[in-house]
Amino acid sequence: MITFFTTANCLYCTYFAARIMSPIFKKEISQFFSSLTSHLAMGVFLLLMGLFLFIFPDTSILDYGYATLDKFFELAPFILLLLVPAITMRSFSDEFRSGTWELLKTKPISLQQVIFGKYFASLVIALLALAPTLVYVFTIHRLSINGSIDSGGILGAYIGLIFLTALFTAIGICCSSLTSNAVVAFLLSAFVCLIVYMGFGAVSQIPTLQGGADYWIENFGADLHYQNMSRGLVELKDLVFFIVISGLFLLFTNKLVMNR
Repeated sequence: MITFFTTANCLYCTYFAARIMSPIFKKEISQFFSSLTSHLAMGVFLLLMGLFLFIFPDTSILDYGYATLDKFFELAPFILLLLVPAITMRSFSDEFRSGTWELLKTKPISLQQVIFGKYFASLVIALLALAPTLVYVFTIHRLSINGSIDSGGILGAYIGLIFLTALFTAIGICCSSLTSNAVVAFLLSAFVCLIVYMGFGAVSQIPTLQGGADYWIENFGADLHYQNMSRGLVELKDLVFFIVISGLFLLFTNKLVMNR
C-alpha cells in the first residue's frame, strides 16, 4: 500500500510541476531529443545493462540459477552515475556558454520555475531511459518456475531507483550551474554522485570509526537507503533522505544561479 501511494504521489508531483513550468520543461525535452549525443547516452545505458545482465558471465542472470533481478539493481546505480550526468550536463552550462541565459532572464518566469523546469525535464528523460528495463521483469517472470518472482522486492527496488535517479538529477543540475563547460559539469556531477552514493559508506568502514560514528556516517550515504528499498522495505526515513538531500542540492542551485 505504501509503495503504491509513493509511486502515485511521485507521478502526480512530476505532472503538476511540468504543468507549472511547461515552457522550460518543453524546451528542455525538445532540446534533449534533438541531440544525437542524448540518444547515444540512453542507447549506451540500455546496451550496457543488457550486456551485464545477459552476456557477461560474471553478472549474467542466466548463469545465476535463480529468477531474480538482484544483479540489475546492484549494477543500475553505477550506470546511472554516468547516464544522469550526461543528461543534465548541458542544463545550465550551455545557457551560460551560448549567452542565452541573459535572454532567459528577460522572460516573464521566475528563477525557481527555470530551475524546477530543467530539473523535472531531466528527471523525466532519465526515467524514460529506465522504462525499457521493465522488460527484464517480464523476462525473469517467464524464466521462473510457475512465474514465482519476488514482485514486492522488485517494486520496492524500482521505487528506490526512481528516488536515486531524482537525487542524481538534482546533483547534475547543481553541477551544471557551476560552470559553462558541459564536459566539466559531467565529470564533476559523476564525481559528486559517486561520493554521495558510496563515499560515506566507504568512510564508515574505517576501523577507528567502528562501534561509534560509523552508523551515523553511513546514514548520510545514499547507498544504505537505496539498499533498504531494493529489499522491498520502503520506509519513511529512506524517502525523507532522498527528498531532503535532493531539495538541498536544488536549493544550492538556486543560490548559485542567483549569484550570477
